[in-house]
Amino acid sequence: MDAKPAPMPKLLYGTAWKKDATADLVFLALKTGFRGVDTAAQPRHYKEPLVGAAVKLAISSGIVKRGDLFIQTKFTSVHGQDIDNLPYDPNDPLEKQVHTSVASSLQNFRYAESEEPYIDSLILHSPMDTVADTVKVWKTLETYVPQKIRQLGISNTPLQVVEYLCTSPDITIRPAVVQNRFYPTTRWEVGLRAYCREKSIAFQTFWTLSGNPQLLRSEPVQKLAAHANVEPPVALYSLVLGLQGTAILDGTTNETHMKDDLAGIEIVEDYAQSGEGQSTWSACLGGFKKLIGEI
Repeated sequence: MDAKPAPMPKLLYGTAWKKDATADLVFLALKTGFRGVDTAAQPRHYKEPLVGAAVKLAISSGIVKRGDLFIQTKFTSVHGQDIDNLPYDPNDPLEKQVHTSVASSLQNFRYAESEEPYIDSLILHSPMDTVADTVKVWKTLETYVPQKIRQLGISNTPLQVVEYLCTSPDITIRPAVVQNRFYPTTRWEVGLRAYCREKSIAFQTFWTLSGNPQLLRSEPVQKLAAHANVEPPVALYSLVLGLQGTAILDGTTNETHMKDDLAGIEIVEDYAQSGEGQSTWSACLGGFKKLIGEI
């Protein structure tokens, strides 16, 4: 068995807040062409068992093979859970909470009795309250890499925590993914994203559309949309991908938008490399970077 994760797609299907529609939407996303899925062992906001059921159905239907999928889930601390519905006993020691959560995720992503389940990417949903507890959770997750978990990451994190995970002698497995909001309040994480690029860490954005109505209306986005003949949300996604080292969580529930998003980013990529599109793409990307303080 290859102990490397599947390649991370440019767009991952985000499954938060889908509730009882989760299985149908994930199956639709996979049928439409998504090959990455992001979820969490956090029943408060995600239905991980339904994500697993949809993936199993897509595999058994011949739509996709497990090896072609990038499956990502999360360990969420007690503070991020609904205390009446969580995947582990909150009274257990922290290490046992992690083991129980990972075991439940692996079970949700078991597709054949003859094959051991695995997760391509497991993310610590946010840093713990203390550095010591963050390290304790991380070291526990490290015991699963690379056989049951291919790589580790962290979400909702400041730069200082990522720097610690990348430099501390206490850490053996360095983070491969950082997943944070991409919006004005954090100044679009310019500094953190630069650090991630330096360390070859993938930066996954979320709230990319909902958190950026002003960017969606901006001149670079509107100009690119008009010239490449795509919708403004696709143009915004393409410019975020143009920042390099980025991937995007796309949680649309609309089949047409799913198709348009997947096809649209490829249309823009082709346009950006074409003779007629290179200068427009460069101008739009430069203007976009200026808007978010990248240059």
